[in-house]
Amino acid sequence: MAHRKPPLYDVYAADATFTEFGGWDMPVEFDSIRAEHAAVRESVGIFDVSHMGEIVVTGSDATALMQRLTSNDVSALAPGDSQYAMLTDESGTIVDDTIVYRLPDEETTRYLFVPNAGHDEEAYRRWVDHRDEWDLDAEVRNETDAWAMLAVQGPDAPDVVDTATDVDVTPLSWGEATYADIDGVRSWVSRTGYTGEDGYEILCPSDDAETVWSAFEGDVTPCGLGCRDTLRTEMGFLLSGQDFDPVEEPRNPYEAGVGWTVDLDTDFVGRDALAEIEREGVTETFVGLILRERGIARHGHEIVADGEVVGHVTSGTMSPTLGEAIALGYLPTTLADPGTELSVVVRDQEKRAEVVSTPFIEDN
Repeated sequence: MAHRKPPLYDVYAADATFTEFGGWDMPVEFDSIRAEHAAVRESVGIFDVSHMGEIVVTGSDATALMQRLTSNDVSALAPGDSQYAMLTDESGTIVDDTIVYRLPDEETTRYLFVPNAGHDEEAYRRWVDHRDEWDLDAEVRNETDAWAMLAVQGPDAPDVVDTATDVDVTPLSWGEATYADIDGVRSWVSRTGYTGEDGYEILCPSDDAETVWSAFEGDVTPCGLGCRDTLRTEMGFLLSGQDFDPVEEPRNPYEAGVGWTVDLDTDFVGRDALAEIEREGVTETFVGLILRERGIARHGHEIVADGEVVGHVTSGTMSPTLGEAIALGYLPTTLADPGTELSVVVRDQEKRAEVVSTPFIEDN
């Protein structure tokens, strides 16, 4: 089956190395992962993240539908606000994570939420099926193919994006968004990101993606998904399908360290199960690890204590910022305290490791 291609594919096809991700052909690097990583940490980089989904929900019951299918309190959002939330099943297992935006609209209540790569049609069907089951007045549209999504990230991102937009976007707080024109293209500009640095994520019509991309050429470093992964791993951010997956890595928000996204005062799918889990506590939890011996922990590697397998790695890389091998994974809560010493099995050899707090680097 042919992979989906982002709107900008032909624009940078000659300059990038590509990889398949979530059913999309996406740039993994332009120059090198290390150089692109450094650009984001030290100055500014731009990512094409058009593989992310866009689902728009409108209507008199839009809030009710969003409230019952996401774990956070959607009713708390003012127009222009966003929140991070989980999508869970009846057992409280995470199906996906998402950002929910309340869009400014004078005529009707309107939301945009962003499923992960390859999950847009699944999320669309979930929303439509539950809308019909609950007989709610809401229109649900999968607009993924209609939009391009770019992320401008790094300490210099506010100045760069503000220069490119027709309105002052620097007063936006983290999670706030507004409409702005970029070289004449009406765009949704949100102060959010997945790197741990300051920055913005920009949604624009697919047909105008090249115009918006070109508005930043010369001022920013093009970056691929390779450094996006090293950047998010340094922050301890979850990756859907890897750090949690309803089939391969079933986890609830409390195990995954994102219990703060769960508002038990709201009524959503999985709420009752999560209330019980919150009362009883979890026996395993998401942790950060640093290897103290040469080697790189990778997804699936076993974590060992006193000769016994006690957990496993879900994400691992060599941190370009720290120059050390770091990893994320799950351990029994009894072994999850920072400073706990154990081992990770790398190529059949036990490598000494230590549990550490995340983020691995200072959150900027």
